[in-house]
Amino acid sequence: MARPHTALLDRDRITAAALELVDQTGDFTVPALARRLGVQTASVYHHVEGRAGIVELLRDWIGRQMDFSPLELQPWDAAMAGFARSYRAAFAAHPRLVTLLATSTVRSPAVITAYERMATVLAEAGFPHEDVIAVLTALENFILGSALDLAAPAVMWEVPDGVDAPGLTSFLAAAPQGTDRADRAFELGLQSLLGGFRALLKG
Repeated sequence: MARPHTALLDRDRITAAALELVDQTGDFTVPALARRLGVQTASVYHHVEGRAGIVELLRDWIGRQMDFSPLELQPWDAAMAGFARSYRAAFAAHPRLVTLLATSTVRSPAVITAYERMATVLAEAGFPHEDVIAVLTALENFILGSALDLAAPAVMWEVPDGVDAPGLTSFLAAAPQGTDRADRAFELGLQSLLGGFRALLKG
């Protein structure tokens, strides 16, 4: 049989197929990924270093969906706010990636470079070195939670018949609906978090 003119498998195809599996099921296995690609499991290992390598492909891919240009803004809180919005939007489009990536060690060179930039912005703003990672982690935790909220159902709370919750019912009626609710909560939380960080700097 003649050899195909194009490769049957490459890292981009592996990434796309793994992303489809995660979007559908929340996780992937290498054998399931191989079946989706129509190849033998061993063929996948020719291109990546097992499951951990595929996770880093996904991390690198989601990183490319983010806009890092806000990190060049001044002052530091404008930089962090702008990047936080892009970060949230990228994960909101693929919310099941959150658990997968947040529970594995970051090794992607591109993502490490991005963290280097974020950490440098904070250090240059005057945060003590011992606080930089804590500030980054707190901000990232908030962003990822907000990304999940943006992907949540339009109706997040539904008071069942027979349950007496007049206060909650009234507050829900007054609140924005759908993505407007999630957006308002994100902006309120982001500004509160940044305000706390600014107070930390002044203290």
